[in-house]
Amino acid sequence: MAVPKKKTSKSRRNMRRAHDALPASSYQECKNCGEMTRPHHVCGSCGHYDGREVVSSETVEAAA
Repeated sequence: MAVPKKKTSKSRRNMRRAHDALPASSYQECKNCGEMTRPHHVCGSCGHYDGREVVSSETVEAAA
């Protein structure tokens, strides 16, 4: 069984974990209403996706 010969310092441990952080979420502006939405997702305020209405306006307002 492998056992470390020396204690791993805090600096070396934290340098190893430097790439483990979660990336920031990306957002883009909705082409229809200007609201910030996630890419490749239906807009939550107007129900548009890819330039056309996918979810009706009444459904979007009822869900909110």
